[in-house]
Amino acid sequence: MTTYGSGDLSQDWEFKIVRANTHAFRKRKHLERLLAEEAQAGWVMVEKFDNTRIRFKRPRQARLNDATLPPGVDPYRVHYGMSPGAFGAVLLLTIFGSIGAILLAVFLAVPHK
Repeated sequence: MTTYGSGDLSQDWEFKIVRANTHAFRKRKHLERLLAEEAQAGWVMVEKFDNTRIRFKRPRQARLNDATLPPGVDPYRVHYGMSPGAFGAVLLLTIFGSIGAILLAVFLAVPHK
């Protein structure tokens, strides 16, 4: 991982990391979409840690333009894609639905007297 240099810290940059619940940034279209969305608020990519985390930086002065951003653009978002809570709910529903389907198949396959 890249460390913050003295120039980064002395030149009044702000940093953030955007995370995805899945390996979304492995796909070029998702990565390019994220970069374009973040660029609207002045963020530039510093490094891609892996397919789920990307570090950005922007000059602190860019905050002055935050009020003029298009509706729906959150300059301080840190998640890409489905929210962690919604992702967890979908994951649990999928697991319990699969277990229910297996139990139903077993129940229907076993002969009853």
